[in-house]
Amino acid sequence: MPKLNVLLIGSGGREHALAWKIAQSPRLGALYAAPGSDGMGALATRLALKVDDHGAVLAAAKERGIGLVVVGPEEPLVAGLADDLRAAGIPVFGPGAKGAQLEGSKAFSKAFMARHGVATAQARSFDAKAPALAYAATLGFPVVVKADGLAAGKGVTVAEDQAQLEGALADCFDAKLFGAAGMSVLVEEFMAGEEASLLCFCDGRSLRPMVGAQDHKRIFDGDKGPNTGGMGAYSPAPVLDDAMLKAVWERVLTPTLNGLVADQLDFRGCLYVGLMITPQGPKVVEYNARFGDPETQVVLPRLQSDLLEALLACAEGRLEALPPLQWSGQACATVVWASAGYPASADKGRVITGLEAAAAMPGALVFHGGTAKAQDGFITQGGRVLAVTGLGPGLQAALDAAYAAGAKIHFDGMQFRRDIGHRALARR
Repeated sequence: MPKLNVLLIGSGGREHALAWKIAQSPRLGALYAAPGSDGMGALATRLALKVDDHGAVLAAAKERGIGLVVVGPEEPLVAGLADDLRAAGIPVFGPGAKGAQLEGSKAFSKAFMARHGVATAQARSFDAKAPALAYAATLGFPVVVKADGLAAGKGVTVAEDQAQLEGALADCFDAKLFGAAGMSVLVEEFMAGEEASLLCFCDGRSLRPMVGAQDHKRIFDGDKGPNTGGMGAYSPAPVLDDAMLKAVWERVLTPTLNGLVADQLDFRGCLYVGLMITPQGPKVVEYNARFGDPETQVVLPRLQSDLLEALLACAEGRLEALPPLQWSGQACATVVWASAGYPASADKGRVITGLEAAAAMPGALVFHGGTAKAQDGFITQGGRVLAVTGLGPGLQAALDAAYAAGAKIHFDGMQFRRDIGHRALARR
């Protein structure tokens, strides 16, 4: 088989994990990353491109003979980068702009689910406070308020009372904390249950689910404090047992795929389905149009098949012909080491020590999310600095490996959760 040059778009921990896995493929020729990060420098050649300059990305891809572009973050997808590259004949793993609206607009996503009978919570979209407050009153508390557009995983509030509801709406409409993304909001009934994440390879006509995972969104132990982009994850997720996965296929994946086909959405990429396992069965919390972060850091280490072949099969619309994916029976867990002030802000420039010692620990992997190279090593450069991942024969062993590796790491002001996996461990 001919070698394939790959361009990876993005710079976070998710992209580091993708680069790490793609680099294991015997099909890989050269791996480039734009803009990439210092943390993945040993895996990919970095290109100093502005990814919102689609012409520059296209020119770079042509110059380097790129056979596949893999788009990590959601913003370039919503902006139509995949459309522009495909129009020039370059295969892309990542949906076009219309398909990416499943993540880019909560209102679009909810309308899609309603139209195609996908199980989800009832909700309505509003562009002013008064009608939003009136509708929320019909739902009762708690009630969920979501910024309609992309808000880096932070535009969601579970309001327990009137004061929190009014505060969440004021954040969007008055303080404009989320900019244009918050000028329209979704008011949604609260779903009680346990969350889970199911990432799927998709070529627009068929789906291949990956192994299940569970994320931890809140900043503090016990699922307290504000939402973040994700403070840790583990796989497998016991809540997604065989019976539940069958229900997910019937209530969520099948109508979603039928909807993609019916609406002619060009979805060649990763369809991330955020689920709430309610007493009434699985329901969709949200779709994402790309790999999740930090779920990628626990799903890809369990993948034994060639990731690059799967990505290319999606991009070329031949996923159905791909041999069955092989997955490790090991468990995997990741813990996010975040900077001081996160998620409200990010304390930058703090020296990080112990990275080599952490990576050398048995069963451990260290993925860089918000770091930069400094004279004597790495410094903090973002909110979620590192995802420290552990593998083991069971969840407790995987968690032990992750926390043991993380104990080698230090930077001033670091914060992390000490209870990753608590829901799964409580089931035993």
